[in-house]
Amino acid sequence: MNQKNLEFLVDQIKYTGFGETLTPALKEQMEKGEKEFTIAHEASFGSGTLSSELSFKKSDQSELYFFNSYKAALQKEGASHALEQIFYVSKDNTFTMKEAFNLLEGRAVNKDLRNKEGEMYNCWTKLNFTDSESNGNFKMNQYHQNYGYDLEAAVSKHSIKELETPKFKEDLLNSLKKGNLQSVTFVVSGVESKMYIEANPHFKTVNVYDANRQRINHRESKAEKQQQGEDKSVSREQKNNVEGVEGQEERKSNKQSHSI
Repeated sequence: MNQKNLEFLVDQIKYTGFGETLTPALKEQMEKGEKEFTIAHEASFGSGTLSSELSFKKSDQSELYFFNSYKAALQKEGASHALEQIFYVSKDNTFTMKEAFNLLEGRAVNKDLRNKEGEMYNCWTKLNFTDSESNGNFKMNQYHQNYGYDLEAAVSKHSIKELETPKFKEDLLNSLKKGNLQSVTFVVSGVESKMYIEANPHFKTVNVYDANRQRINHRESKAEKQQQGEDKSVSREQKNNVEGVEGQEERKSNKQSHSI
C-alpha cells in the first residue's frame, strides 16, 4: 500500500465532507489490493438520512487508488423511496456531501466550476427531478452569471436583522450559496420572528419559511413596502388630478349656465 496515496485520499474524503471516520475502512480496503471497492457512509439531517457509497478504483498503470465518485441516496421522512444521484469527484467540479444533500432536498447550490475547455465559471446548480440522464442521474439545471440572479439583492428585499451586521450578512450569503436552508430573524413593525430562507435562482428571489419550516409568502419585504408606498402615491396623485379636472368642468358648466 502506498502511504502517500492513503494520506491523499484521506484528505480528499475529508474535504468532500465525509470527515475522517472512514480512514480505517479505507486503509483496510487498500491493503487488500483489490481493483475496485466501495465504502459506506451515513449522515442524519433534520429532514432525512443521506446514505452515501464512495467508489474507489485502482489505476491500470500503478498501485495508486482514485476516489472517483459517490452515490448519495436521500431518504426523507415519510417518503416511499429515496432520491439517488451519483456525484463525480474531480479537482474542480466536486460537490461536497452537504451540498449533495441540499441538491437532493431540491435547493440550489452556487459553485465555481470548470468547463470542458478548462475555463472557470460561476453558476447556480439545481437538480431537475423531472428529467434524467442515461445513467439514471437527474439532469442539472444551471443558472449562469448572465441569467441575472443577484442573491444579495434578493435577500435585501426582506427586513432581516442579520443584514445589519457585515459579518453576519457575509455568513448568511455564504450559507445560502452552499444550498442551506438558513435560519434568520425577520423584523416586522419592530417585532422579531424566526424564519428560514433559501436561494431561488430560477425566480431570482429567496423562498421564505416560517419557524415550522412551512413555505409562506412573506408580505413585509422592503420592496413590497416601497411598491405599496409608490402605488398609494400614484393613486393619490391620480385622484387629485381627477378631482381637479372635475372641478374645472363643474365651474365651467356653472359659468355657462349663468351666461344663458
